[in-house]
Amino acid sequence: MIEEKQIKSGFHYFVMGWHLITQQGLRRFVIMPILLNIVLLSGLFWLFVSKISSMIESIMSFIPDWLSWLSGILLALSILMILLVFYFIFNALSGFIAAPFNGLLAEKVEVMLTGEGPENMTTAEFIKDTPRMLAREWQKLIYSLPKYIGLFLLNFVPVVGQSIIPVLTFLFTAWMMAIQYCDYAFDNHKISFGTMRFKLAENRTQSLVFGSFVTLCTFIPLLNFVIIPVAVCGSTAMWVDTYRKQLYLNKNSEKSTAVSTQENNSKAADVVVRANRDIQSK
Repeated sequence: MIEEKQIKSGFHYFVMGWHLITQQGLRRFVIMPILLNIVLLSGLFWLFVSKISSMIESIMSFIPDWLSWLSGILLALSILMILLVFYFIFNALSGFIAAPFNGLLAEKVEVMLTGEGPENMTTAEFIKDTPRMLAREWQKLIYSLPKYIGLFLLNFVPVVGQSIIPVLTFLFTAWMMAIQYCDYAFDNHKISFGTMRFKLAENRTQSLVFGSFVTLCTFIPLLNFVIIPVAVCGSTAMWVDTYRKQLYLNKNSEKSTAVSTQENNSKAADVVVRANRDIQSK
């Protein structure tokens, strides 16, 4: 019953993201991530088209003559590998380049949905905070890269690589999409990367469903231009409904939230919110 509810909610927040990007108060904050996405995708596409022939020739040169009968299959695998590399590069670069704008968009969505959000920053404070946002993107990269490399290498294991690993790769990519876009709302409130992953894991089905739809849209032409702001808006709505009450002390406090979570292996781990005094919720 809980799983079914999480499946529906994951889809609901994905649909809600499409609704939110059309709202008048958010449109100007949506445009910049879309423009950055178009420029980045166009540049990578040009690089892909101009370099793919030499890349394939280089890869095929390592194939011994006695495997020449497998040339068709190996060619297809080479192209697939290059596509996956470009896909990973795109996600990594888009995360770094668009991080400040996505954080701002998440803030505006939260204000629209709740009437309040993180403490407003001046332009100078926003610029000063940009290195911290980019450091957060490094955390995501460090978390995901070893796992992607491991999954890629497992693709070469007979049978397992052709059956189980593609499914695991898709599920992990969906999980990373949830982490990537939910993180902006969490990060706006200075909630640690570890805490964010811990909380998303408590609603893993919801996160995977949301991330799966985002992942599928990244492979569809034209939709992949707008999916970043859609995902940011939808994941921020998820933050507001699912996590905000647990992790955010509202504006009746004298100061903005400072969140610190004590994580342990039990799902019953307590969340500690420290403002002027400690408030412990279970």
